[in-house]
Amino acid sequence: MKRDASETLGFVPQKDIVYNKLLPYADKLDEESNDILIKIKTNLGRAVQLGEIWPGVLFWTRKLSTYMRLYGRKFSKEDHVLFIKLLYELVTSPKLEISMMQGLARLLINLLKKKELLSPEDLELPWRPLYELQDRILYSKTEHLGLNWFPNSPRPRASSKHIIIKLFQRCSVETVLKTLVKSCRPYFPEVATEEMLEEWRPLLCPFDVTMQRAISYLELYLPTTLPPELHHRGFRLWFDELISLWVAVQNLPGWEMHLVNLFARLANDNIGYIDWDPYIPKIFTRILRSLNLPVGTSQMLVARYVTNAYDIGHVVLWVSSLLGGPSKMAQAQLSGLFNSITSFFHPSNHGRWLMKLMKLLQRLPGSVVRRLHRERYRRPTWLTPVPDSHLLTEQDITTFVESMMQPVLLAMFSRTGSLDAAQALQNLALMRPELVIPPVLEKTYPAMETLTEPHQLTATLSCMIGVARSLVSGGPRFPQGPTHMLPLLMRALPGVDPNDFSKCMITFQFIATFVTLVPLVDCSSALHDRTDLTEVEREMCSASAEFEDFVLQFMDRCFALIDSSTLEQTREETETEKMTHVETLVELGLSSTFSTILTQCSMDIFKVALEKVFRFATTNMFETHVAGRMVADMCRAASKCHPTESLKLFVPHCCNAINQIAVNEEVLNEEELDKELLWNLQLLSEVTRVDGDKLLPYSSQLLQVLQLSLHLRCKQGYALACNLLHHILRSSALIYPTEYCSIPGGFQPLSHSYLPIKDWGRPGDLWNLQIQWHVPCVEETAFVFYILDLILQPELLRLQRHAQGDLDMTRDDVLQSLVIVQHCLLGAGSVLPPLQGTPVPDLVQSTVNLDETSLFTGMEYDESRENYRDAICRVMRLLLHHILEHSEDDTKSLFSIIKIISDLLHFKGSHKHEFDSRWKSFNLVKKSMENRLHGRKQHIRALLIDRVMLQHELRKLTVEGCQYRSIHQELMKDLLRLSTSTYSQVRSRAQTVLFTALGTYNFCCRDLIPRVLDFLQPARSDISQQQFKGALYCLLGSHTGVCLANLHDWECISLTWPALVLCSLSPAMSLEKPSIVRLFDDLADKIHRHYETIGIDFSIPEKCVSVAKLLLTSGKPLLLDAVPSEEETADGLMRQDTRNTDSVRRYENLVEELLDCLSNRNMPWKFEHIAIGFLSLLLRDDHPLPAPAVLFFVKSLNHDSLLVRKVAISAVAGIMKQLKRPHKKIPVIFQQLSVSQTGGVVAGDRPDNQWLQYNSSSLPRCKKDWDGCVFIEKTHWGYYSWPRKLMTYAPPEEQPKQDLTRDQMTEREQIIYDHFSEPLFIKQLIEFLSLEDRKGKDKFSPRRFCLFKGLFRNFGDSFLPLLQPHLQSLVCDSHESKQRCVAEIISGLIRGSKHWSYDKVECLWELLCPLLRTALNNITIETYTDWGTCIATACESRDPRKLHWLFELLMESPVNGEGGSFVDACRLYVLQGGLAQQEWRVPELLHRLLAYLEPKLTQVYKNVRERIGSVLTYIFMIDVTLPSVQPTSSPRIADFTQRVMQHLKPLLEGDEEIQNHVLEENEGGLQDERTQAIKLLKTVLKWLMASAGRSFSTAVPEQLQLLPLLFKIAPVENDDSYDELKRDAKMCLCLMSQGLLYSQQIPQVLRTLQEIAGSSSWHARYTVLTYLQIMVFYNLFTFLNQPSAVQHVRQLVIQLLQDEQLEVREMAATTLSGFLQCNFLSMDPSMQSHFEELCRTRLPRSRRREQGSAADSIPSGDLVRRHAGVLGLSACVLSSPYDVPTWMPQLLMDLSAHLNDTQPIEMTVKKTLSNFRRTHHDNWQEHKQQFTDDQLLVLTDLLVSPCYYA
Repeated sequence: MKRDASETLGFVPQKDIVYNKLLPYADKLDEESNDILIKIKTNLGRAVQLGEIWPGVLFWTRKLSTYMRLYGRKFSKEDHVLFIKLLYELVTSPKLEISMMQGLARLLINLLKKKELLSPEDLELPWRPLYELQDRILYSKTEHLGLNWFPNSPRPRASSKHIIIKLFQRCSVETVLKTLVKSCRPYFPEVATEEMLEEWRPLLCPFDVTMQRAISYLELYLPTTLPPELHHRGFRLWFDELISLWVAVQNLPGWEMHLVNLFARLANDNIGYIDWDPYIPKIFTRILRSLNLPVGTSQMLVARYVTNAYDIGHVVLWVSSLLGGPSKMAQAQLSGLFNSITSFFHPSNHGRWLMKLMKLLQRLPGSVVRRLHRERYRRPTWLTPVPDSHLLTEQDITTFVESMMQPVLLAMFSRTGSLDAAQALQNLALMRPELVIPPVLEKTYPAMETLTEPHQLTATLSCMIGVARSLVSGGPRFPQGPTHMLPLLMRALPGVDPNDFSKCMITFQFIATFVTLVPLVDCSSALHDRTDLTEVEREMCSASAEFEDFVLQFMDRCFALIDSSTLEQTREETETEKMTHVETLVELGLSSTFSTILTQCSMDIFKVALEKVFRFATTNMFETHVAGRMVADMCRAASKCHPTESLKLFVPHCCNAINQIAVNEEVLNEEELDKELLWNLQLLSEVTRVDGDKLLPYSSQLLQVLQLSLHLRCKQGYALACNLLHHILRSSALIYPTEYCSIPGGFQPLSHSYLPIKDWGRPGDLWNLQIQWHVPCVEETAFVFYILDLILQPELLRLQRHAQGDLDMTRDDVLQSLVIVQHCLLGAGSVLPPLQGTPVPDLVQSTVNLDETSLFTGMEYDESRENYRDAICRVMRLLLHHILEHSEDDTKSLFSIIKIISDLLHFKGSHKHEFDSRWKSFNLVKKSMENRLHGRKQHIRALLIDRVMLQHELRKLTVEGCQYRSIHQELMKDLLRLSTSTYSQVRSRAQTVLFTALGTYNFCCRDLIPRVLDFLQPARSDISQQQFKGALYCLLGSHTGVCLANLHDWECISLTWPALVLCSLSPAMSLEKPSIVRLFDDLADKIHRHYETIGIDFSIPEKCVSVAKLLLTSGKPLLLDAVPSEEETADGLMRQDTRNTDSVRRYENLVEELLDCLSNRNMPWKFEHIAIGFLSLLLRDDHPLPAPAVLFFVKSLNHDSLLVRKVAISAVAGIMKQLKRPHKKIPVIFQQLSVSQTGGVVAGDRPDNQWLQYNSSSLPRCKKDWDGCVFIEKTHWGYYSWPRKLMTYAPPEEQPKQDLTRDQMTEREQIIYDHFSEPLFIKQLIEFLSLEDRKGKDKFSPRRFCLFKGLFRNFGDSFLPLLQPHLQSLVCDSHESKQRCVAEIISGLIRGSKHWSYDKVECLWELLCPLLRTALNNITIETYTDWGTCIATACESRDPRKLHWLFELLMESPVNGEGGSFVDACRLYVLQGGLAQQEWRVPELLHRLLAYLEPKLTQVYKNVRERIGSVLTYIFMIDVTLPSVQPTSSPRIADFTQRVMQHLKPLLEGDEEIQNHVLEENEGGLQDERTQAIKLLKTVLKWLMASAGRSFSTAVPEQLQLLPLLFKIAPVENDDSYDELKRDAKMCLCLMSQGLLYSQQIPQVLRTLQEIAGSSSWHARYTVLTYLQIMVFYNLFTFLNQPSAVQHVRQLVIQLLQDEQLEVREMAATTLSGFLQCNFLSMDPSMQSHFEELCRTRLPRSRRREQGSAADSIPSGDLVRRHAGVLGLSACVLSSPYDVPTWMPQLLMDLSAHLNDTQPIEMTVKKTLSNFRRTHHDNWQEHKQQFTDDQLLVLTDLLVSPCYYA
């Protein structure tokens, strides 16, 4: 196939769309595609060389993406590479406007999509330009200041430049960029990995935000597809480093998921080249933790565990890549994982974790199938194949499928629906049908029998649909599969039930799915004729005799369904006559299922069925709304399958019936028609939807009926007649396939060579589809035009005469004629050539050709016949103008005309929305029935035919890029007139059509905008409010379409924005009408949401031009003289420059116009705000704002309106950024760059980064030191490794001059300088800034901070003297808004003084220190967060040595008791804010703070304790155990814990309960050690709780020392009334038990627990068990990997089962049953016999005495032992709540023997039995099988409650 193609094309296509070769006109396509490709290459190349990015490049790249949608990648490899290179250069060119970048990036992603087509040898792309692009956009330095507007949220966007058929919504820039990097990744050069690590390693500082950034870059960019011989240049460089980082992190920071995603991708790309075994237990433990399953009773969820959980998609990829290989370790762990979580899948469990579990279940089999496909079936490509040692073996697959079956079978009935399970089963059945299908069948058969549980039926059926294909095709693994087919079908029939809608739908789907796969042919005769059949085949043959029976029974069911849903039965007369939503769905299900069945029938069965349907349809009469539609649908299905046979019955019958009734003249004028007439019309109109050539014999009869019925008076009657007309025309004029049978050519009768059962489940053969196309023949076309001449012509004449005033027609008559015209157009649209006219000139200037490309869709238009499209167009415009003049209230006719105009413009035989829904349903069916394992398009034949048909429709609908001709212009004017007419319904319908048209014709928006704006002109007094509103709606646009008010182009915006503001002065404008006010709000809102910074500089970089030249000169098809000459190129560059200067001019004019509008005094305030909003969108980072606008914004800082002030603050902050003078940077010269000699990376505190740290002995305290000091502002440099070039600011003499005088400033700077030097202005500004906005809601405002930072950065300390008095008065005022204002100014001051000289900085601090002291003493509950933010903002990204004044001030004595506990807590908070920003660079300060705080840890006040706890977290945060990190010089946890434990000794020694001693301060004297210790403990608990959520690693050994204490305190019951100490202890235990443990720590923990289990307090022993439950589950695989640890836990639990305290025993039993349930421990004979032994402990017989003392006399030891045995057995019984293992019956018998023992034994047994009954009740029928009859008798006695009357 490829070879013949390359001869006609002249090249070998990369990969074209195969379906094109099956179209009826396939022979014409090669020429056509070559023609288009030549145009694209020529024009795209020329546009780039001539420097015309818009419209040239954008127009032709859009054509290229359309080309790919129509032909796939039908170009040579050489061209493919050149297209990619050209687009890559364009996308990464730095000046490109974002919206253009997005459009081009999408095309580039599409070109790179099939990575097997191009290997890294063919194509190499650099990575750095992409990184720079992404960095520029995602971490934009100017976006937050409003200097750059990016499209952020996912939203549909369009503009005149990009109108791509929206098959996908355009989503945000971020996702586009990420996808782009993913697509380019395989082509990065070999050295890329080293360069990336060099670039991003220095950012890996775990305390800093850069960590997230660096890790996400590594995840996105690191290439993992290098061939094995290059692995040393790929992942080997980073794998050990990153995996050890991952292992070392315990508390799920935000970046951990990025690492997981990276490892998953690495594992998948390099199966067999990495040894994962050492990490497997860790991987599975973390996956289990990431599911956040609820365990134990008192579990707390840490919020970050939920938000930062792993992405299931990547987890699944990782797991499926680990399977196989020699060690089989991953599969063992996976089985363990599913065993431990199986019970969570049971339908009785529900929670927010369920979605995750279901996702895991649904995706894992799919991922394994994909891997198998890659290993066994995929054509080998350049990607590394899996080595033989690691291929999945048959045994691997079987084990995998077995491990998943139990959870999947449970999940079938889950509450979230059975779809997830069905998808899982579909993929599992592809691999192992014999393991998967039988258990599903076992559940399905009983579900079909029961009537009481409909959910069970829908669930099992949807799962059966998933496995249908594997079941029917049988195959060597599951040969008996097909024999289930008929029993299933027959039993499904009762599901067609009129009373249960969902059951009905799933049954239809089920029957349709199975029938599509199987030819319904009776093969029973083959039993006598053939001797070579296998046993299964004989069974299938004899079963196939029942097919006929099945079809007839199905029809009876359907007839019953129809009878019960006639209109009379389901509703009263009064309700609507339309079908309800449910009924339409049933109708759809019924008709598609029935037509599938008939398609698959043999001719014999078909004839019987046809006879039956015909009898049913003709002997009854149906109303035409509900039942009638269903019956007519069934008849249509029959006539579609075999038209000749069916039409022979139906047409004569219906025509006779109609003619007989219509003989009467009166009938024609009746309002209400005879039921019989209507029904026969309806039947006829549906039956005629068949191949056109089969209708020709009946043409005269049909025409006679049409002429009779089209002019009926009754509306319903003529509507049905129009349908008939539409269908006759349609079937004769369109191209479509005529049969969808599963075997080409239908089913032949049986013969020796052909046996239909061999075709069960056979996929269609793409290379031999033999589609039967219906292509209109000459007779049919003649017939179509004959009908048009006969019916359409007279109608048009009447309407034309009416419009000219020669003929009076009633409104009803006009409407009737219009409906007929509309149906003629709909039926014959495909044979009428499109509207013609001259192109509208001069909409845009371009140096390249912008013509439309026409596609051949199988229609040769006949020029000789009359062009009815033109005729209709002419008459409609006449009529429209007539109606608008004379009877504008005839809205029904107007609706009809709007519909006709829409079809005139766009309709060529199919509608867009129908195509979209068919495309969707095609994809759904494909998904539900595809075979992912073998791939290669092995779909069933009907689906393949459908796909070819969709390809044909796609070609018909591809109209974008149409030329805008004069006729379109006329129609658009009419639409605009309708869009601004009087009636709102007419307006909104016309607007919808108008918006579609705007998106279809090139550049027509430019023609239309002035016409719309004309309605808004203030000068016009003849505009009504309705017209005004209509025009505004036209500007607003629809949700998805073009928004005229916001086109991405200077020309359009400079028209629309000022017009929108000025129209407030129009006489039609009234602010009283809420609808108009709302419209303006929506418009302003839409513009703000969708505005993106529009480019000013459209230059194309040199690199693109050279690639474009290659594109023009090489590759096939060759282009002739396409390269532009020297003159043309020079001319192009000239044009490019003029375009750029034009843009600047337009930009400045727009700003000027808006300012003019604002100076108009009559402007209502609302419009003033809108205009100011528009102005604020016009700030840019590449062009300064014109001076008048600067003046306006600075003045607006003191505007009366709060809204305006807010906008002005942001704007002035942005202007400051524009005026900032660039500071020069130079690389730091290190005296000795010590990279440690070992060669590895050494992170943390090293000798070579000590100079960065704060050291009070060498602070720059004089000018000389200050200038000599190298300041590094960013905190992450130097922690992990040094960058290649570390930049710092050059010395002051090389920097731009500070202290400018007024004359040295630019005009813009002078404006700002003058205003801020004006005391009155400042006074007013400060007053406004210290007003409160919304009480209690205000926060520290970053915008105001940016404003002041910019002010002090650009103008030095010029304004400080003026501000000083204000600051001093504000600081002393305790109002929250005043304090907030001063905090904002101070943080701006500190950050703005970055480049001041030493003298200025020193003066600044002399002023600030007293201010801050006052502020910190006056701090209040409302303002402490603001001060915290102030100091944190001030310290962010600043060298600590620059701020030493601030730190020394904060460290003075935070907790001094002055001002009470609250002020102490606040001071600590503020200090913490400052230190936290400095991370690892202030160890000295941290040591000082710790030394200061330690004696104060016994604080009395709770708020101070909590704050100290939080501060301690930050102090110890730097002490991390990450790989290759040096021991820190900051404080360490171990030393601290040791000191604390000394003080806590007294609490550990005594045995009495630890009470919370709250002593009043004034009791004097030193309290005893014990009380001090309790207070200390409270603070330590606060610290433990605070660090659980924040630090990266948990210090397990240190925490273990505290465990005994916590166990002693923590309460057992869940009761909130406990004091703080107990609650905190409980919380800490809870958090600690969820911690991640390493294998070396487990023995330690278990030893500690063992000690506590021997403690005298039963509370402690009880809590050990709850701790154990959570700890084991959250570290399951780490434990399972250490058999000794498992043994240890087991002993511990069994030991506690015999505890003397009843509560502890019961908890131990619960724990044991949990461990058994999650398969951590197994029920082995030794354990069972141990319990049985204990049960036999004899209890002495108690003599009957008074009730009271009976229990006391029993020796407690024996009772405890006996109870322990019973509890053990009970734990085993309860550990399998959803099934009955083999050992269960015997245990139940053993238990029942103890039913009459003393309490508490009796109670335990009763509880166990009732629980057993509760959990096994649902499936008792199945579970019963496990017991013998005697056991059942005993059980029944136990489980049925005793009779009260016995």
